[in-house]
Order: sequence, then structure tokens, then C-alpha cells
Amino acid sequence: MGEVGLMDEGRFREVLGSYPTGVTVVTARYPEGDPFGLTVNSFTSVSLDPPLVLVCVNADASSHDALMEAGSFAVSILSRGQDPVATRFATQPSEGRFEDVDWEENALGDPVIRGAAAWLACQPHRIHPGGDHSIVVGEVVAVEDAGGEPLAYHRGRFGAFLP
Repeated sequence: MGEVGLMDEGRFREVLGSYPTGVTVVTARYPEGDPFGLTVNSFTSVSLDPPLVLVCVNADASSHDALMEAGSFAVSILSRGQDPVATRFATQPSEGRFEDVDWEENALGDPVIRGAAAWLACQPHRIHPGGDHSIVVGEVVAVEDAGGEPLAYHRGRFGAFLP
């Protein structure tokens, strides 16, 4: 076992980085219709009946408040090689994130990233406070699985699962 250290933010972040995650882009539309989105790696399934997923969104994210008010949202599970998309949607400011990104609307009218391994269309189910994040639970109303290899994130780097 490694050295046991006192809890601090840097060490906490380092330890959590040892856990590989998938990479998603969560998208919706502003009330006037313009698309917005952000990169989220805190995503997981919650329930099969009803079908629920959750995403954790930093309260300081520029699109946080708009997502909290949205009537629906989409989760695009990025594919191997889409790390430039992940980086773009993680970068501030949020304006221009959709420029030169290939996307389409799902059945609810929310943007989904073309070439993603899969996507889910969600309606808000519950929102919970979670420290400096909001925990958004969405009820899944439509899905699409393109069958591609998902993008992974581990120790600060993008990668893919081994075949």
C-alpha cells in the first residue's frame, strides 16, 4: 500500500485521477434556442426502472445555471479520438464550443455529438446539492448506441480501452 497522507484538495484530486472514467459531453439549449454544452466525466447509471443516470456539474461552470433550468438534456458518450471535442467543451469561455463540431439534434431537440460511441436523451428527474457541484439525475427517454470504442480519461490523459 502507498503512503497514507492527510486529506488535502491536491492529494484528493490525485487519488481520484487513478480511477479511469469515460468522457461525456452534456448538452442542452438555452431558452432562446442556442445550444450549450460542457465536458463531464462524472457520469453513471443509477436505475433501470425507471431508467435514470446522473451527471455532476461544477457550480462554477458557465452553463451550470442554464442546465439546471433546462427541460431536457443529452449525454454524448465520446468515442476514441474525440479528445479534441472533450477539450473544447471543457475550455472557458463557453462561447463558440459548437463551432466546427459535427452535431445533430436528438428527438427532444438537444444537441448530440456526431461520432459519439452512444448518446442518451434525458429529462430532469431530480437535482441534488453536492458540495461545489450539482448532482443532476435524469430520466432517460431515448438512447442510441453507435458501437464505437469509448474515450477514456485516466491520470490527466485521454486514452482508450485495450481490445
